Amino acid sequence: MQNKPSPNSIIPEKFREKLHTVIYEADTPAGKLFDISLLIVIFISIIAVMLESVASIKVVYGQQLTIIEWAVTVLFTLEYLVRLIAVKRPLRYIISFYGIIDLLATLPMYLSLLFPGTGFFVAIRAIRLLRVFRILKLTNFVGASDQIAEALKKSRTKIAVFLFSVIVICIIMGTIMYIIEGPESGFTSIPISIYWTIVTLTTVGFGDITPVTPLGQLFSSIVMIMGYGIIAIPTGLVTAQFMKDSVQANTQVCPNCNANKHRDDAHFCYNCGTSLGT
Repeated sequence: MQNKPSPNSIIPEKFREKLHTVIYEADTPAGKLFDISLLIVIFISIIAVMLESVASIKVVYGQQLTIIEWAVTVLFTLEYLVRLIAVKRPLRYIISFYGIIDLLATLPMYLSLLFPGTGFFVAIRAIRLLRVFRILKLTNFVGASDQIAEALKKSRTKIAVFLFSVIVICIIMGTIMYIIEGPESGFTSIPISIYWTIVTLTTVGFGDITPVTPLGQLFSSIVMIMGYGIIAIPTGLVTAQFMKDSVQANTQVCPNCNANKHRDDAHFCYNCGTSLGT
């Protein structure tokens, strides 16, 4: 039984491969140039939106800023369509993270024609700047973003136990502080005292409630010192897990299924087996 031809079957295979290399591969000079150019356009768009929010600038340059926004929108529309052409399975790109972001970055100006006032949502294009980690191939950051997420996931039980312990500590210390200071010093209830403990323990220090008595000040000093140690614990948990995993710097995207996160030495897609052209 023959497979149904894909919508992109009319596109010559060699042309699609070249297009895919330029648009999706940051490892090649052409791909890097394309993506860096794209980032510059995104920056221009974001600056235009920011300037348009300033009333005095909008009055003088409002029309020019609108022209810039529409020019950027048209470019992004063409880019989105070319990305669909460059892959064998467009639907996989459409429902991918970057596919959704690319679509959301393109729609606001069109929606503003139907719903005035929604044009400022083009600021969502700032999310597309995440591509800089892939484009510039910063080895310590490309795989690190995924690695941090994985480290957080693996450390979630330890972090949950730690946070529960912190909550218990805050309740105990808040109660003690309520007994030491009392309502006359602003500690009018145990919940208020717990709030003070959390603010102090996290080293935020709003200063809206402060201890007055010498014993209260001594106790608050202990809470402050503990705060530094408590803040460092979850960082250490995640860092320990982070160091167990190796960082992958491969930026290649499968031309067939759009899978990424391939090993540095991969020659074939781990998901569908398609050659990565390496």
